[in-house]
Amino acid sequence: MHSNNSPAQDHPPVAKRVPISRERHGEIVVDEYAWLRNRDDPDTIAYLEAENAWTEAVMAPTKGLQERLFEEIKGRIQETDLSVPVRKGAWWYYSRTEEGKQYAIHCRKPAHPGEEEPSPDAVEQVMLDQNAEAGDAEYFAVGAFDTTPDARLLAWSSDTSGDEVYTMRFRDLVTGDALADEIPGTYYGTAWGADNATFFYVRPDAAMRPYQLWRHRLGTPAGDDVLVYTEHDERFYLGVGTTKDERFLVLGLASKVTSEAWILDADDPTGEFRVVEPRCQDVEYNLEHWRDRFFLVTNADGAENFKLVEAPDDRPGRDHWVDVVGHRPDVKLSGIDVFDQHLVLFERVQGLRRIRVRPMGGAGDEHVIEQPEAVSTAAGGANPEFDTSVLRYGYTSMVTPSSVFDYDMNTRQRRLRKRQPVLGGYDPADYDTERVWATADDGAEIPISLVYKRGFRRDGTAPALLYGYGSYEASMDPGFSSARLSLLDRGFVFAIAHIRGGGEMGRRWYLEGKLLHKRTTFTDFIACGRHLVDEGWTSPSRLAIRGGSAGGLLMGAVVNMAPELFGAVVAEVPFVDALNTILDPSLPLTVLEWEEWGNPVEAAEVYRYMRSYSPYENVEAKDYPPMLVTAGLNDPRVSYWEPAKWVARLRATKTDANTLLLKTEMGAGHMGPSGRYDAWRDEAFVYAFLLLHTVGVDEPAAAGGEPAPSP
Repeated sequence: MHSNNSPAQDHPPVAKRVPISRERHGEIVVDEYAWLRNRDDPDTIAYLEAENAWTEAVMAPTKGLQERLFEEIKGRIQETDLSVPVRKGAWWYYSRTEEGKQYAIHCRKPAHPGEEEPSPDAVEQVMLDQNAEAGDAEYFAVGAFDTTPDARLLAWSSDTSGDEVYTMRFRDLVTGDALADEIPGTYYGTAWGADNATFFYVRPDAAMRPYQLWRHRLGTPAGDDVLVYTEHDERFYLGVGTTKDERFLVLGLASKVTSEAWILDADDPTGEFRVVEPRCQDVEYNLEHWRDRFFLVTNADGAENFKLVEAPDDRPGRDHWVDVVGHRPDVKLSGIDVFDQHLVLFERVQGLRRIRVRPMGGAGDEHVIEQPEAVSTAAGGANPEFDTSVLRYGYTSMVTPSSVFDYDMNTRQRRLRKRQPVLGGYDPADYDTERVWATADDGAEIPISLVYKRGFRRDGTAPALLYGYGSYEASMDPGFSSARLSLLDRGFVFAIAHIRGGGEMGRRWYLEGKLLHKRTTFTDFIACGRHLVDEGWTSPSRLAIRGGSAGGLLMGAVVNMAPELFGAVVAEVPFVDALNTILDPSLPLTVLEWEEWGNPVEAAEVYRYMRSYSPYENVEAKDYPPMLVTAGLNDPRVSYWEPAKWVARLRATKTDANTLLLKTEMGAGHMGPSGRYDAWRDEAFVYAFLLLHTVGVDEPAAAGGEPAPSP
C-alpha cells in the first residue's frame, strides 16, 4: 500500500474502551464499545469521522481506478432515458431521466381508445420532478406516489434524511398547484377513497414500526385527521392499499409468520373496516378482488408452499374458502394477478421464477409462459388495467439486460417493449451464465448462479465475487447488472449463493435457515465458497464475498467461522450486533424480528444460539481477510453503531495487518446515497477495493483496458 505520510494514514483510529456489563440468562458479558450507541456523544461522531478519514487515506492510491470504474459504469448507462409507459384509465404514466440529473422525473400523457402506446403528439404533463423538489438536499427519496381514482390529484411524500419518515404532500395535476394539505411523520402505504377526497395513510411508532392507520379529508388540517386503527401487537406491522379493481380498501396486518386483512368498500371511506379472517398464528393470506369474489393466496391447512382459494366477497372468511389451486410440495405459489378474463399465477420451481396463465372460469387450457434461457428471472410488471388480455412482465438473466414484455394471454404472443440499453457495444454472446450446485454440510444441494466472460479458465487463478443474503425468505434471483461488467471484463466470475433462509427453493428452504436453524445459512454459504474453490473457479486469496443488511450478518458470521476461505469482504450496513439488537425491544423493528431470529430476552436457548453466531460476540484473536464495512448514520433498520462497534472490536482483537475500513454515510440511511450518480460512485469505490485485494490493482488500468498489476 502506498503512503503519503499523512498522520491519518499512519495509524487507523483506535476507539476508546468503556466496559459496560450485560447480564442475561446467568451470563455476564462485557461490551466495551456500547458507548458508540450514543450519537449525541461528540466522541461517537469523532470516531466515525476518523474512520472515514482513514478509509479515504487508505483508498487514496485507488483514486484513479475509482474514477475509471465510475466512468465505465456511467458510460454503459443511457443517462437520458424513458420507462415503458403504463396505461391506467385515461392516462399513460412513465418516468424519465435526464443526463446530469440525479433523480427521475414522473410524467403522464393522455391516453385514447385503442392505443398501444402514447401518441407522439400527446402533450406531456410533468407530475413530479424529483430534481426540482430535492433542490440542494444531500438526501432525497420519494415514498408515496398515488393518484386519486379520477386521476386529478397526486399524493406524494418525501424523506430528506434517510430515516424513512416521510412528509406527505398533495398536488392538483390539472393546475399544477400544490395543495395546502401537508402531513408530517408518515410511512409507506397510502389509499384513496372513491370520493377522491378521503385519503388513508400510515404512521410509525417510536421503534419505526408502522402501527397506525389514519384518515385525512382534503382541505382540513392534519390535526383533525381521524385515527382509524392501531395495531397493539408489536410483532405486527400495518399497511394499506386498494384492490386492483379499486372496489375495496385493504388494511393489511402482518408479522413474519401471521397475517390478517380488513376491507372497506371504497365508496364508503368513512365506514368501518371489517375483518376478512381473524389472525391465526402461523397462517398467512393475502387477497385480490375479482367481480363478486376474493382470491386469496394462503398457507392455511398445512399448505406450506401456499395454495389459492376463493370466497364470496360478502362472506370472505375461512369457512367459505374453496380451493382453486391446491398445495404443491414442489411449487411455491408466490402471488397472483387478476384480469377480467385471466388469472395469473407467479410461481417458483427449483429455485427459478415462472409465470402461469389460467383462463377465468376454467374455460380453456392454462399454460406457462416459456422463457428463452434456462437460468433467468420472469416477474410480473405494472398491470393496473383490469379489462385487458395483455400481461406486462419483466425478464432478465445474468447476461440479458432487464427487459419489459407485453404478453397477449389469448394469442400467447409476446412483444418486447424495452430492453435496458447497455452502451459501449455490450454483446451477451461474450458472456456465459450457468447454475451449479454445492453440497451443504447436511447433504442438501445449494444452487449457485454464475456469470463470467466467455473464455474463462477454471484453473483456480481467477478472482471471484460471491454474493449472499439468506434471510426473511427473500430470494436473490439471477439478474443483469451493467456495472458488474467492470468486474467480469477484468476476469471475475460473479456468483450468487442461493442459501437457506432465503426463499429460492420454497418455504421449506426458508424454514431451514431461520430461528434455531440460522447457522445453516452460514454453513451453506461456506459450502458454496468451498465449491467454487474446489471446482477451480477461484482460490481463497481471490475469493471476495459481499452482502448487505442481513447479508452483512452473513458476512460477519462466515468470516468468523472460516476466515481462511476468503480474500476480501464487503459488508454493507451489516446486521452484525444481532444479539444486542434483538435483546433490546426499544430499538427499531426488534420485536418484529423475534419471529425471524427468536426471542433471546425470554428464551435462554435462543440467547445461547444467537450468542454462538452473532458476529460482534464472536470476534477472535486471529487473522481476518481485508474488509470494507459501510454504515449509514441515519439508518433506521441497521443502526450505524452495529458496524461501528464491530470494526472497533475487530481493530482491537484481530492478529493480521490486513486492511479494515469503515465508511459511514453521514447524511443517509439504510439505502445509501439517494442520487444515481452518487450510487455509481459508491459502486466504483467497492469495485476498487475488491480489485485491490483480489488481483492487486492499485493504479488505473494499463493500455488495452486491463488493470495494471501492482508492483
